[in-house]
Amino acid sequence: MTRRPGKHRLVALALALTTTAALAACTSSGTDGMDVGGTTSEAPAEGAQDLDEGRGFSEASGDAPTSDASRPGAIERSVISTGTVSLRSEDVAQARRDVQRVVDSAGGTVSEENTETDDEGDVAYARLVLRVPSSRFDSVMADLEETAELRASQRTAEDVTTQVIDTRVRVRAQQASLKRIEQILARAETIQQVMAIESQLTRRQSDLDSLKAQEAYLSDQTSLSTITVDISRLDEKEPEEEDGSGFLTGLEAGWKALVAAAVAVTTVAGALLPFVVVALVLGWPLWVVVRRAARRRRPPTEAAA
Repeated sequence: MTRRPGKHRLVALALALTTTAALAACTSSGTDGMDVGGTTSEAPAEGAQDLDEGRGFSEASGDAPTSDASRPGAIERSVISTGTVSLRSEDVAQARRDVQRVVDSAGGTVSEENTETDDEGDVAYARLVLRVPSSRFDSVMADLEETAELRASQRTAEDVTTQVIDTRVRVRAQQASLKRIEQILARAETIQQVMAIESQLTRRQSDLDSLKAQEAYLSDQTSLSTITVDISRLDEKEPEEEDGSGFLTGLEAGWKALVAAAVAVTTVAGALLPFVVVALVLGWPLWVVVRRAARRRRPPTEAAA
């Protein structure tokens, strides 16, 4: 019985691919491995060789090699800082320029801005979203609070150190997994092998792109803090209190009282009108009937002598 020349190599290649899929599954959740069957005595040796070239990633744990920067004593905290500042000013445009100077001095930028004007074209309200270096967050917040009359201020901080480290490790593991799959793809001999390996490669690449996007977002949020500034106008003139004495004041008060009394009378009349109508409709026939009955009961009067 003749044996096919590439049978052992094909099986060994399939097992190596399965081992690589298991390696990536240890470092990412919810990823399915490839379903490739077959075992031979030569497969373990080649699969073990593939794992030895995996840049130090363990099949069981999926952890990256420990470096000095990743030791607990040398971990740099990753914090997402956000703040809100609410200000009032008689000149909103000037306050907005003062805020811009604070941002420029800190090396930040204005990522969003919204302004509103009054009927005369003057700025009545401004809202700015600032991005400033995280190392300057506290000083920028303090400077912003002094640019105009402070109404409210709030700061929040979210520690994402664990999430940053976890994402970084997953990215490295996924990159190593993709490299091994590409090497296996280069040794594929049949169309079935190529299709199976390319399917696995596509899934791994999609997972890697998602992890890189998450890593980029965390890097942006931890390196630059976000501060939202609201500036509203403070009216210069306070409403004057009216004098409660004098002829005109009394006349105005009397007129208001008369109007109020007239409104009250008309309101009561309007409320009683339906009842009056019903009483007339039902009461008039009843009064006529009663009157006729009373006439019939009267005794006849004696004739005049």
